[in-house]
Amino acid sequence: MMRTSDFDYHLPQERIAQTPAEPRDASRLLVLHRDTGSRAGEPGIEHRTFRQLTDYLRPGDLMVFNRSRVIPARLHGVETRSGARVEVLLVRRTEPNVWQALGRPGRRLRVGAEVMVGSDTVGVRIEIIAAHQNGLRTVRLSDEALIERLGELPLPPYIKQTPDDPNRYQTVYADAPGSVAAPTAGLHFTDGLLDDIRALGVNTAWVTLHVGLDTFRPVSGEDIGEHKIHTEWYDMPADTAAAINAARGDGRRIIAVGTTTVRTLEQVGRNAYLDQREIIEPITGDADLFILPGHRFRLVDAMLTNFHLPRSTLLMLVSAFAGRETILSAYETAVKQDYRFYSFGDAMLIL
Repeated sequence: MMRTSDFDYHLPQERIAQTPAEPRDASRLLVLHRDTGSRAGEPGIEHRTFRQLTDYLRPGDLMVFNRSRVIPARLHGVETRSGARVEVLLVRRTEPNVWQALGRPGRRLRVGAEVMVGSDTVGVRIEIIAAHQNGLRTVRLSDEALIERLGELPLPPYIKQTPDDPNRYQTVYADAPGSVAAPTAGLHFTDGLLDDIRALGVNTAWVTLHVGLDTFRPVSGEDIGEHKIHTEWYDMPADTAAAINAARGDGRRIIAVGTTTVRTLEQVGRNAYLDQREIIEPITGDADLFILPGHRFRLVDAMLTNFHLPRSTLLMLVSAFAGRETILSAYETAVKQDYRFYSFGDAMLIL
């Protein structure tokens, strides 16, 4: 039995990045080679800067990015019966104007309660229409189009200061609104770096996965097998499916930018395997794949990612790709070398 505590590590508080690097590609890059190691048995590691990423790319590589954009999903309002201040965090859209959400204080957000956000002139009424396990609510908004105007970006709780420029919590290529947290591996890219990557002969492709609830919830129980991972909506467009099939047919590498892209690609790869198909087809659906050590990676050959929280599903995912002991050893090295961790932190390239 795998235990949650097997994916724990110590991180000094000062290693949690509070602000992003400037410029974006000035962040550090730990390059982890899975197939080499030092004489002491430690993983093969290089310490670079993110703009040196191109040194590890080859003509013909296919880099796949998540184009999802963070929405201002945190809404502050007033519970209309009591006049109490409340907060509603939209987590996932299930149909027009209907969302899964978290709220606090929870005692104020029982079924039938109504929250007013904004004013009578420009405002949204939020009705609590159902309550679920783990504090989730189903809510109906009077006009979800006003979210962009009235909401705030839902920064992770470990970031204590809001960036001066809210676009620093968006990737430069984000154009599909729907996430409640940024696909953070993509935050390091600049338009210029993307141009340099394409100039090398590297192909780029796009998927969408809207980051959801598990970003905010670490695994709490000790038995990982009892953890229920939440689904996230994804889209594999036809042109990306074609690019993946071409790369696989030619034996070229597929490099996933971020764990959200990894989850999308591996979900699609598993679907094809279960359907006994060799060809990846365009699909839109719900990703429910929980990637743990022992997972057979079907599409991803290399991965670009940030440093993740202890005991998290994302740390388990990268451990599945590179090995738990290898990842924990690399994290220990990163702590000693003063790397910056989490959303605004540095990056790791796993080859």
